[in-house]
Formats: sequence, C-alpha cells, structure tokens
Amino acid sequence: MSKRKQSIDAEIDEDGSDEETPTLVNVDFDFFNLNPEIDYHAINRLLIQLFGSDAESLQTGRLADLILSVADTGVGSTIKTDGEESDPYAFLTVLSCDAHRDNPAMKALTDYILAKTSTDPAFHSTLSSLLAPKTQIQDQAQAHLGLVLCERLINMPAQAIPPMYRMLVEEIKDAIVDGDPYDFSHYLLISRVYRLSPEEEEAMAAAQRNSKRYKSAGDADSGRSRDGVYSFHPEDEEVVKFTSHVLTYAHTHAPPHDAESVGLDVGGRAMLIPADRLEALVRAMGETFAVPGDS
Repeated sequence: MSKRKQSIDAEIDEDGSDEETPTLVNVDFDFFNLNPEIDYHAINRLLIQLFGSDAESLQTGRLADLILSVADTGVGSTIKTDGEESDPYAFLTVLSCDAHRDNPAMKALTDYILAKTSTDPAFHSTLSSLLAPKTQIQDQAQAHLGLVLCERLINMPAQAIPPMYRMLVEEIKDAIVDGDPYDFSHYLLISRVYRLSPEEEEAMAAAQRNSKRYKSAGDADSGRSRDGVYSFHPEDEEVVKFTSHVLTYAHTHAPPHDAESVGLDVGGRAMLIPADRLEALVRAMGETFAVPGDS
C-alpha cells in the first residue's frame, strides 16, 4: 500500500517546438517505502546519475544495498506511478554515517567528501569532527551525521520532493522512538550541479529570448547564476539558505570540458545542515514548490 498519492500537473513539450504551447499532463505519484525486493536496480541507476563520472569509484551498487538493508526502519521513500511492483522514479533516504562507518560504500563516500572539502578548511574541519569515532561516555551529548541521498529522473517536477521530506521528518522521529540510529545533530546532503561558461550562458539566454515559452516570463537573463553554476534540482536553492557550510566541487573523473566538448560540465555539491534547521527547511521547500490546490 502506498504511503500517499499526490496529483501534480507536469509541464512537458511533446515535440520540442518553441512554437507550441507546452502540454500540461496530470500525473499521479504514489509514495512507497523502500523495497529491497524491487528497488535495487533503479536506485543504483539513480545513484550513478547522482555521482556522475565518479559513480564507479563510489561503489554505488554497495551503496544501494546499504540503503535497502535498513528499509525495515521505515525511513525513506520512493515515488512510483505504476504500483509498488514498478521501478521508482525518485528516492529519498538518510543513513547514519556513524552506524555504517565500516561499510565499504559509506567509507568510500565519506572519504570522497572529506577530500573534496579539503579546499574549504572550515567545512573540512567540521565534517572531520562529525565523522570522528564517538566516545563511549554515557549521557554525553555527541554529534552524529546523517547522510541524505535524494535523486530523481530528470523530468520529475520539483513539487514531488517536499512531500518526501515531510514524511522523512516524521519517519526520523518514529525511528528515534524505536531506538534506531537516527538522532542526528547534522545532515549532509549531496546533490548535482552543472557549470556554464559565459558563452554557454549567453547562448542559453539567447535561446530563451527567442522562445515563445519564455517571452511572458520577462527578462531571460534574470535567472543567471552569479558564478555560472546551476542546480539540477531547484529545491537546492532553498536548501542552501539553511546550510552552515556548502561547497560545489568538480568530479574527480570528469572528462576535460572545453568549447569543443559535448554535454554539460557536471559537478557535485555538498551541503551541511544543522538538525534543528531541518523542519524549517522542509516548510520553506513546501511553500516554494507547493502543488496548486494541495492542502
């Protein structure tokens, strides 16, 4: 049985023509618990998409196994449209970096993020402290890091994501009551970005100015990034507002990118959020990406 169902009007362009009005299609998204019997291959593919050219070195298959190995806690969700037996189009979960520190995939990923944050001493120091082995002194408040992993198919609307985060907040509370290791002091979110050169930005802006779809939206240049870095996930712009540290980094195994390259220059983004800011973030995300008529 699904956790909940939500209908969202998704905008699609069926023929790619700028001369036609985009088609609005009403899609029913069902939210399910993670399912170890069904979801492995789809989650592994989404992890490969999330980590790009570095996915192989980060052992995404083992990471997918780890995600699904704790599915019985009830923490985490998938989105499907064709019933529980179908592949998920999106997933969201959180893992305890401390509880799974000896897992090879967790170790590979935390070592990777530590290496990336070495260019930001404050971020690196904070993360190193959070990932350090914990003492065994009873009743001593200790910092615990939750690794948040969220990815979806490229054409999934951002409005599908806030409900997953709202459920995650409640699932974490229930897991803590049950004695599971989800009492975090901080959350580390990993996401994807792409970079555009000034020439690529100008080409994008010119295409938008010439598109009927964007003429009613005003100045096409208003959505430009100050540093040429853009989020694949619109909700990341809300996440950044609640971070204590944020870092955009290049993928280690990314091919060289120049004027002759084909495709986007893709990188990663690490965002650290104190746990006491999570609920405010989820509210802000829900307000920014509200579904019309959703109460």
